[in-house]
Amino acid sequence: MSKYVPWDSQSLAAWGEKYARGKFVELDGHQTHYIEKGEGDPLILIHGFFYDTHMWDGSMDVLAEHYKVYALDLWGFGYSTREFLDFGYPLYAKQLKLFMDAIDIPKASLIGQSMGGGTIIQFCLNNRERVDKIVLVDPAVLPNELPLMGRIANLPGVGEFLFGMNSNFMRRLTLKTNFIYNNQHVTDAYFEKVTRFQKVEDTTKIMLTILRKEFFHTLEAEVHQVSTMNIPAMVVGGRQDPSIPIRLIEEVYRILPGSRLEVFDQAGHCPHDEHPKKFNQLVLEFLGN
Repeated sequence: MSKYVPWDSQSLAAWGEKYARGKFVELDGHQTHYIEKGEGDPLILIHGFFYDTHMWDGSMDVLAEHYKVYALDLWGFGYSTREFLDFGYPLYAKQLKLFMDAIDIPKASLIGQSMGGGTIIQFCLNNRERVDKIVLVDPAVLPNELPLMGRIANLPGVGEFLFGMNSNFMRRLTLKTNFIYNNQHVTDAYFEKVTRFQKVEDTTKIMLTILRKEFFHTLEAEVHQVSTMNIPAMVVGGRQDPSIPIRLIEEVYRILPGSRLEVFDQAGHCPHDEHPKKFNQLVLEFLGN
């Protein structure tokens, strides 16, 4: 059995050298880690809260058969910087724009899950000409209460204690309670790969900082603004998502004229992850392949 590595115990440089799968680029003085695969028109994948680029492991290779696919780690996650920045949707929209500028991507289709979906909505407001099509997977944009686990983690000192324990228990419980419907999906191998980046120093502090800023579900007006921009959109939801009720996913669909709605049964907050074959087929069809 491998030796247990405590959470928040590893330097970003050393852990990244050991486990980062992609490349690095400096954006406004802050490190961003990203993966790129394939050839063709650009397609950018943006992970949600608690995850990193591993969120897209079930899709990236398939999509890369048709597109030049990029998956980036948002600041504070994966192997991107652990500096304490002004976390929120404006910051992540800025990171996305800086990334596209640095990699010389004039226009791309965008896929984002939860917080990644909110990042896309924020980005579209001032960068319509940079966006081809968008896929919003359980987007955290409309008014909604944090799930119970999030509210518990927000309690002063409680989140630090629970997620600071030298145990996998809280993170496994979080995945199974808030993100993944089929608990059999959260194997030891899955758990290890999607939470590995949380071994990096300050990751837990940053995640709690982001939770406590409570900027999820604050983009109702912005979604209505995007609805006037004629951006082709597909909205994907997990019917059993405990974090964002399916009625809110359906409401995003109703707000965005001409959009497409796909509801996955037997799926939670990460329907693309639990049902990648179906998701990939729908995305390729929507994007035009």
